[in-house]
Amino acid sequence: METSRRIVLAVQIAALAMLVFTQVALGATAGDKPDAVLKKAFPQLKYDSIEPTDVSGLYEVVVGQNIVYFYPEKEYLFVGDIYAPPGKSLTAEKRGALAAKLVQTLPLDKAVKVGNGKKVVIEFTDPDCPFCKKVSEFFKDRTDVTRYVYFTPLAHPQAITKVYYILAAADKEKAYKEMMLGTNQPKPLDNYSEAIKALAQEHLALGKKMGVQGTPTMFVGGKQVVGADTPQLEQLLK
Repeated sequence: METSRRIVLAVQIAALAMLVFTQVALGATAGDKPDAVLKKAFPQLKYDSIEPTDVSGLYEVVVGQNIVYFYPEKEYLFVGDIYAPPGKSLTAEKRGALAAKLVQTLPLDKAVKVGNGKKVVIEFTDPDCPFCKKVSEFFKDRTDVTRYVYFTPLAHPQAITKVYYILAAADKEKAYKEMMLGTNQPKPLDNYSEAIKALAQEHLALGKKMGVQGTPTMFVGGKQVVGADTPQLEQLLK
């Protein structure tokens, strides 16, 4: 109960519109299992798993790369994050863990390989994102890292022509570095093959599959790093 009082349920407005579903009169009994109650109350919800949380009576429901919460006693479904002191999102941690597991299924041959070190970083980036450029600067002089880069220009859709330029280049690593580090800044062309455009769309689809909501998003040793958090990257790469 003490844990329950400490943890605060914060409902946020996110890409998933905030929804709080009220009780559905389907006659669930106290003896029903939580998953049975959930299926009766919300038959349209396709979920992967349901597990108890540290909050008594509240269950975590995994829906793809998203997390929602279910309170079987009242048949309430919550979309939002659970926070613990001093402001840590337990929900975000779980989403990161799900994505880190899924990252093992990514087709690395579709990515742009940068570097040839023993430590592996999976990166989702945007050529027009200043924070992504900061991360590129951080990695510039490191020889111990191999990065597999996917392009997800979510906030800068006009950057797609720069993505085409990099993916179409004979030396993709060189083109990437020129674009991200500002050296010999190239001018993207107007016409690219349908195969290059399809590959760029595949990058975007992989980012969506991974639940990437902002750039840069990276995965290092099973941990997710969102934003240009170079101290955390430094720690994970030790």
